[in-house]
Amino acid sequence: MVSPLPCSRLLSPRLLSALVLLTASHAFGQIIEFDSKGLHYEALTKGGVTVMFAPLPPHVKDFTILQLTVTNGSPVTWMVKPEDFSFIRQDGSQLVPSSADAVVSSLLEKASKADVIKLQVLYENTIYALANFRATNGYEKRRQAAMAMFVNPRFRAAAAASAISFAPTKLKTGESTDGAVFFPTHEKTLGAGHLLARVAGEVFDFEILPEVKLK
Repeated sequence: MVSPLPCSRLLSPRLLSALVLLTASHAFGQIIEFDSKGLHYEALTKGGVTVMFAPLPPHVKDFTILQLTVTNGSPVTWMVKPEDFSFIRQDGSQLVPSSADAVVSSLLEKASKADVIKLQVLYENTIYALANFRATNGYEKRRQAAMAMFVNPRFRAAAAASAISFAPTKLKTGESTDGAVFFPTHEKTLGAGHLLARVAGEVFDFEILPEVKLK
Protein backbone atom coordinates (compact mmCIF):
# COMPACT_ATOMS: atom_id res chain seq x y z
CA MET A 1 0.00 0.00 0.00
CA VAL A 2 1.24 3.45 -0.90
CA SER A 3 1.35 5.82 2.08
CA PRO A 4 -0.52 9.11 1.64
CA LEU A 5 1.72 11.90 0.47
CA PRO A 6 1.89 15.01 2.66
CA CYS A 7 1.16 17.11 -0.42
CA SER A 8 -1.68 14.91 -1.68
CA ARG A 9 -4.19 17.67 -0.98
CA LEU A 10 -2.45 19.69 -3.69
CA LEU A 11 -3.08 17.05 -6.37
CA SER A 12 -6.22 17.19 -8.44
CA PRO A 13 -8.65 14.23 -8.24
CA ARG A 14 -7.89 13.49 -11.91
CA LEU A 15 -4.13 13.29 -11.27
CA LEU A 16 -4.61 11.18 -8.15
CA SER A 17 -6.78 8.78 -10.16
CA ALA A 18 -4.13 8.55 -12.88
CA LEU A 19 -1.46 7.79 -10.28
CA VAL A 20 -3.57 5.00 -8.81
CA LEU A 21 -4.12 3.49 -12.27
CA LEU A 22 -0.44 3.75 -13.12
CA THR A 23 0.51 1.98 -9.88
CA ALA A 24 -1.97 -0.78 -10.67
CA SER A 25 -0.62 -1.17 -14.19
CA HIS A 26 2.93 -1.61 -12.89
CA ALA A 27 1.78 -4.20 -10.36
CA PHE A 28 -0.50 -6.30 -12.56
CA GLY A 29 0.39 -5.55 -16.20
CA GLN A 30 -2.97 -3.88 -16.72
CA ILE A 31 -3.64 -1.70 -19.75
CA ILE A 32 -4.43 1.89 -18.80
CA GLU A 33 -6.17 4.32 -21.12
CA PHE A 34 -6.22 8.11 -21.17
CA ASP A 35 -6.75 11.03 -23.54
CA SER A 36 -4.28 13.79 -24.38
CA LYS A 37 -4.54 16.50 -27.03
CA GLY A 38 -7.41 14.71 -28.72
CA LEU A 39 -5.62 11.36 -28.97
CA HIS A 40 -6.65 8.21 -27.11
CA TYR A 41 -3.65 6.42 -25.59
CA GLU A 42 -3.24 2.91 -24.24
CA ALA A 43 -0.25 1.96 -22.09
CA LEU A 44 1.00 -1.36 -20.74
CA THR A 45 3.96 -2.11 -18.48
CA LYS A 46 5.73 -5.48 -18.33
CA GLY A 47 9.04 -6.22 -16.65
CA GLY A 48 9.56 -2.52 -16.00
CA VAL A 49 9.22 -1.60 -19.70
CA THR A 50 6.25 0.55 -20.74
CA VAL A 51 4.83 0.60 -24.27
CA MET A 52 2.25 3.23 -25.13
CA PHE A 53 0.45 4.03 -28.39
CA ALA A 54 -2.26 6.19 -29.94
CA PRO A 55 -3.66 6.31 -33.49
CA LEU A 56 -2.90 9.55 -35.33
CA PRO A 57 -5.91 11.04 -37.16
CA PRO A 58 -4.47 11.86 -40.60
CA HIS A 59 -4.28 9.06 -43.13
CA VAL A 60 -1.33 10.11 -45.29
CA LYS A 61 -1.20 8.56 -48.75
CA ASP A 62 -1.73 4.84 -48.17
CA PHE A 63 -0.54 4.78 -44.55
CA THR A 64 -2.31 4.37 -41.22
CA ILE A 65 -0.10 5.88 -38.52
CA LEU A 66 0.34 5.02 -34.85
CA GLN A 67 2.34 7.12 -32.40
CA LEU A 68 4.46 4.93 -30.10
CA THR A 69 6.55 5.47 -27.00
CA VAL A 70 8.76 2.97 -25.17
CA THR A 71 10.25 3.65 -21.73
CA ASN A 72 12.81 1.33 -20.17
CA GLY A 73 12.38 1.15 -16.41
CA SER A 74 14.07 -2.24 -16.19
CA PRO A 75 17.69 -2.85 -15.09
CA VAL A 76 18.52 -4.30 -18.54
CA THR A 77 19.46 -2.47 -21.77
CA TRP A 78 17.06 -3.32 -24.60
CA MET A 79 17.03 -2.66 -28.35
CA VAL A 80 13.66 -1.61 -29.76
CA LYS A 81 12.90 -1.55 -33.50
CA PRO A 82 9.89 -0.75 -35.72
CA GLU A 83 9.75 -4.40 -36.78
CA ASP A 84 9.00 -5.29 -33.15
CA PHE A 85 5.45 -4.06 -33.86
CA SER A 86 2.77 -5.72 -35.95
CA PHE A 87 -0.99 -5.63 -36.38
CA ILE A 88 -2.98 -8.87 -36.53
CA ARG A 89 -6.38 -8.54 -38.19
CA GLN A 90 -9.39 -10.64 -37.24
CA ASP A 91 -8.90 -12.82 -40.32
CA GLY A 92 -5.39 -13.68 -39.11
CA SER A 93 -3.55 -11.58 -41.68
CA GLN A 94 -0.61 -9.55 -40.43
CA LEU A 95 0.46 -5.98 -41.18
CA VAL A 96 4.02 -4.87 -40.52
CA PRO A 97 5.25 -1.25 -40.55
CA SER A 98 6.88 0.15 -43.66
CA SER A 99 10.52 1.10 -43.31
CA ALA A 100 11.48 4.76 -42.89
CA ASP A 101 13.06 4.67 -46.37
CA ALA A 102 9.84 3.35 -47.92
CA VAL A 103 7.78 6.00 -46.12
CA VAL A 104 10.02 8.82 -47.28
CA SER A 105 10.07 7.49 -50.84
CA SER A 106 6.27 7.27 -50.90
CA LEU A 107 5.83 10.76 -49.43
CA LEU A 108 8.23 12.24 -51.98
CA GLU A 109 6.29 10.57 -54.77
CA LYS A 110 2.68 11.00 -53.61
CA ALA A 111 2.25 13.34 -50.65
CA SER A 112 2.23 17.11 -50.78
CA LYS A 113 4.42 19.28 -48.60
CA ALA A 114 1.24 20.39 -46.80
CA ASP A 115 0.44 16.77 -45.92
CA VAL A 116 3.85 16.28 -44.35
CA ILE A 117 3.75 19.59 -42.47
CA LYS A 118 0.30 18.73 -41.11
CA LEU A 119 1.60 15.39 -39.87
CA GLN A 120 4.70 16.95 -38.34
CA VAL A 121 2.72 19.65 -36.51
CA LEU A 122 0.23 17.12 -35.17
CA TYR A 123 2.99 14.79 -34.01
CA GLU A 124 4.87 17.55 -32.22
CA ASN A 125 1.74 18.97 -30.56
CA THR A 126 0.76 15.58 -29.18
CA ILE A 127 4.14 14.17 -28.14
CA TYR A 128 5.23 17.38 -26.41
CA ALA A 129 1.91 17.53 -24.54
CA LEU A 130 2.30 14.10 -22.94
CA ALA A 131 2.66 14.56 -19.20
CA ASN A 132 5.61 12.79 -17.57
CA PHE A 133 7.10 11.70 -20.90
CA ARG A 134 10.24 13.19 -22.37
CA ALA A 135 12.15 11.02 -24.82
CA THR A 136 15.87 10.78 -24.18
CA ASN A 137 16.56 9.57 -27.72
CA GLY A 138 13.48 10.09 -29.86
CA TYR A 139 11.84 12.34 -32.42
CA GLU A 140 13.34 15.66 -31.30
CA LYS A 141 16.91 14.42 -31.61
CA ARG A 142 16.19 12.84 -35.00
CA ARG A 143 14.45 16.03 -36.20
CA GLN A 144 17.41 18.23 -35.33
CA ALA A 145 19.78 15.91 -37.17
CA ALA A 146 17.49 15.73 -40.23
CA MET A 147 16.99 19.51 -40.48
CA ALA A 148 20.74 20.05 -40.45
CA MET A 149 21.21 17.79 -43.47
CA PHE A 150 18.89 19.31 -46.10
CA VAL A 151 18.28 22.73 -47.63
CA ASN A 152 15.83 21.85 -50.41
CA PRO A 153 12.31 22.34 -48.92
CA ARG A 154 11.00 19.18 -50.59
CA PHE A 155 13.73 17.06 -49.09
CA ARG A 156 13.43 18.82 -45.72
CA ALA A 157 9.76 17.80 -45.62
CA ALA A 158 10.66 14.20 -46.36
CA ALA A 159 13.45 14.36 -43.77
CA ALA A 160 10.93 15.55 -41.20
CA ALA A 161 8.74 12.53 -41.98
CA SER A 162 11.77 10.30 -41.63
CA ALA A 163 12.48 11.82 -38.21
CA ILE A 164 8.90 11.07 -37.13
CA SER A 165 9.32 7.39 -38.06
CA PHE A 166 10.09 5.08 -35.15
CA ALA A 167 13.80 4.24 -35.39
CA PRO A 168 15.88 1.36 -33.99
CA THR A 169 17.08 2.55 -30.58
CA LYS A 170 19.08 1.02 -27.75
CA LEU A 171 17.47 1.98 -24.46
CA LYS A 172 19.49 1.88 -21.27
CA THR A 173 17.82 1.92 -17.87
CA GLY A 174 15.74 5.07 -17.49
CA GLU A 175 15.82 5.96 -21.21
CA SER A 176 12.88 6.34 -23.56
CA THR A 177 12.10 6.84 -27.22
CA ASP A 178 9.14 7.74 -29.41
CA GLY A 179 8.16 7.63 -33.05
CA ALA A 180 5.43 6.76 -35.51
CA VAL A 181 4.93 3.46 -37.28
CA PHE A 182 3.38 3.61 -40.75
CA PHE A 183 1.18 0.64 -41.60
CA PRO A 184 0.50 0.36 -45.34
CA THR A 185 -3.31 0.51 -45.69
CA HIS A 186 -5.78 2.03 -48.12
CA GLU A 187 -8.56 2.40 -45.55
CA LYS A 188 -8.90 5.08 -42.88
CA THR A 189 -8.86 2.50 -40.13
CA LEU A 190 -6.83 -0.55 -39.19
CA GLY A 191 -10.08 -2.34 -38.42
CA ALA A 192 -10.52 -4.74 -35.55
CA GLY A 193 -7.53 -6.73 -34.37
CA HIS A 194 -4.52 -6.68 -32.09
CA LEU A 195 -1.47 -4.46 -32.03
CA LEU A 196 1.43 -6.63 -30.86
CA ALA A 197 4.74 -5.31 -29.55
CA ARG A 198 7.48 -7.88 -29.00
CA VAL A 199 9.72 -5.79 -26.77
CA ALA A 200 12.16 -6.63 -23.96
CA GLY A 201 11.42 -10.33 -24.14
CA GLU A 202 7.70 -9.71 -23.58
CA VAL A 203 4.63 -9.59 -25.81
CA PHE A 204 2.49 -6.48 -25.34
CA ASP A 205 -0.99 -7.14 -26.70
CA PHE A 206 -3.40 -4.24 -27.34
CA GLU A 207 -6.86 -4.97 -28.68
CA ILE A 208 -8.11 -2.46 -31.24
CA LEU A 209 -11.88 -2.36 -31.62
CA PRO A 210 -13.63 -1.76 -34.96
CA GLU A 211 -15.06 1.56 -33.78
CA VAL A 212 -11.55 3.05 -33.49
CA LYS A 213 -11.44 5.14 -36.66
CA LEU A 214 -8.88 7.55 -38.01
CA LYS A 215 -10.61 10.65 -39.36
